[in-house]
Amino acid sequence: MSATSVAEETSPLMREILDLTHRRKNLAQSTVPLPGTTRVFTISNQKGGVGKTTTTVNIAAALAKSGARVLVIDLDPQGNASTALGVDHHAEIPSVYDVLIDEFPLAEVIQKSPEFDTLFCAPSTIHLAGAEIELVSQVAREHRLRTALEQFIADAEDPFHYVFIDCPPSLGLLTINAFVAAKEVLIPIQAEYYALEGLSQLLNSIQLIQKHLNPPLRLSTILLTMFDGRTNLAHQVADDVRAHFPVEVLNTVIPRAVRISEAPSFGQTVITHDPSGVGSISYLEAAAEIAARHAKSAKTHSNTATLTEGATH
Repeated sequence: MSATSVAEETSPLMREILDLTHRRKNLAQSTVPLPGTTRVFTISNQKGGVGKTTTTVNIAAALAKSGARVLVIDLDPQGNASTALGVDHHAEIPSVYDVLIDEFPLAEVIQKSPEFDTLFCAPSTIHLAGAEIELVSQVAREHRLRTALEQFIADAEDPFHYVFIDCPPSLGLLTINAFVAAKEVLIPIQAEYYALEGLSQLLNSIQLIQKHLNPPLRLSTILLTMFDGRTNLAHQVADDVRAHFPVEVLNTVIPRAVRISEAPSFGQTVITHDPSGVGSISYLEAAAEIAARHAKSAKTHSNTATLTEGATH
């Protein structure tokens, strides 16, 4: 094989290595701005298998690595977020179930994740599987998580910058509690055929929550996941999603990567499991973009308010 043939074969790999090196360098040189008040997200998509829990834990870990204090509330009875964050969630552990049903203070069930000192988790346990039925007879059943979370944020000695709520892939009382407790919705969308399937139903649900239970709730962020840049389909899906949601879709996409998928089996996020890999870099970039967009928006609103005030004097 000639030297030219070898160069041609290795050039795509070299380009990938050089690209990752450049992205790592940019991340190392950048500063992720912290919000002035706690941002509360619900991560939701009623279509299964889109990377909802994976996105929850990795965005949370990426922001914690960047210096933010982050809480993940695992509202999915499967407890996959708790597993990925390395926290105990067997049946005897105090959990979100106790907060919703028995009005435990949220502070009493939260555990620190071994991933980062500023990353915490309110775990799920198997008891949460019956919470949907038990909540039916509870007073203010849609507001129980919001009440507990607001009290926790108000009482916290050190303020939390982000709260991420991972909810089940169905629209029951657990998911409604998540929507009522949040101010923002983050939707992961798989970059594959039928990506937008079921999204209109989710958007209708958000509008109903806005109208009847939580007016400030808004869809702020859409993240394309499982992106395979080698296929035309992935690019077509990305273009389609961006055409429908030009403001909400992040520029960052999350690629298909084995390390992302295998990290939870080690009780880790990909941020610590494979810190220099493409999955980790992509989630760090997505987290930085979420933070930067908010900071830019807040600055714009501040400048607008100043100009308006100046015009009135």
